[in-house]
Amino acid sequence: MKTAKLFEYDIADTNEKEAIDAALRLIDGNKPAQIVTINPEMINYAFKDDTFAGLLQEADILLPDGVGIKIALQLLGKKVNRIAGIDFAYKLLIECAKNSVPIALIGTSEEILNKAVENIKSQIPDLKIVYIHNGFFETPEEIYKNLQTAAPKLVLAALGSPKQEFFIKGAKKYLKNGLLIGIGGSFDVWSGEIKRAPLLFQKLGLEWLYRVTTQPKRLKRIFPAMPAFFLKVIAKKFGV
Repeated sequence: MKTAKLFEYDIADTNEKEAIDAALRLIDGNKPAQIVTINPEMINYAFKDDTFAGLLQEADILLPDGVGIKIALQLLGKKVNRIAGIDFAYKLLIECAKNSVPIALIGTSEEILNKAVENIKSQIPDLKIVYIHNGFFETPEEIYKNLQTAAPKLVLAALGSPKQEFFIKGAKKYLKNGLLIGIGGSFDVWSGEIKRAPLLFQKLGLEWLYRVTTQPKRLKRIFPAMPAFFLKVIAKKFGV
């Protein structure tokens, strides 16, 4: 897959359909694989945590989820398509249902997870869900062993970053093959607990603005993280 370099990371330069096709190939591969739907907050965290930075570099595909990634690459003279992680994951579920691919869903509260599963199953009735677990656990070993027994070929972990990426790193040791993806707050949206940004905001890449206005507590997470990220991008552009 064609990529664009952002700091030490190879960001996928593709479209949604090609990304889904690539994901299906990883699902059918002979080893556990990982896709990271990357955003500026992840890269900021990686600057402070070498282990997390290494995890990002080891991922099979880094999809440009956050619009900040797309803008950063534009500043560096590279044009890529943003691929929203929540849309990518949902369309991947549709494709998996066509081939009876076993799925595991992990994350959020028990109530929200069950509602998300109910909604997903009503929309994709042929989806083969073989394991679910909420995101409130202190140690993941029991979940890892359950995954080993259930043998899903696609694992979606909605634990928030970096927790979901570290969880996936451990889970890969228990699976013979398949694909694992961290999908942040997607279950909250799929459950109906949180309303997604209107389509216009999505098309303009302003979902973050909608989330901030409707969930002000997110402001602390975005600022000063976003300005700090772009200062690093500008410094790289001018070799500072």
